Amino acid sequence: VQLQASGGGLVEAGGSLRLPCKATGINFKLHAMEWHRQAPGKERELVARITGDSGTDYAEPVKGRFTVSRDNVRRTMSLQMNDVIPEDTGVYYCKTEWRGGNYWGQGTQVTVSS
Repeated sequence: VQLQASGGGLVEAGGSLRLPCKATGINFKLHAMEWHRQAPGKERELVARITGDSGTDYAEPVKGRFTVSRDNVRRTMSLQMNDVIPEDTGVYYCKTEWRGGNYWGQGTQVTVSS
């Protein structure tokens, strides 16, 4: 199982960013996928989750601003980040579970300037 996250960068507060995560090695359409983030000096936290049939759930701080989606043909999950704030700064990781194990992408840095 391999997860490849990308799309991070520097963005001004109020701006937008889109993070794709491509998965290989799993039957993608059957797996729930998650975005997590880790801010400097803080623990990693769940940001958004999408099930195989595209049910979604979001952490309270990002509700109404972030949207998670998936394309089962392209085997890609995406996180659309709108109206970003400096508190959104961190390394963003995609994650899935397979056969009882957790699999993480390598992370992509998002920095929001005020």
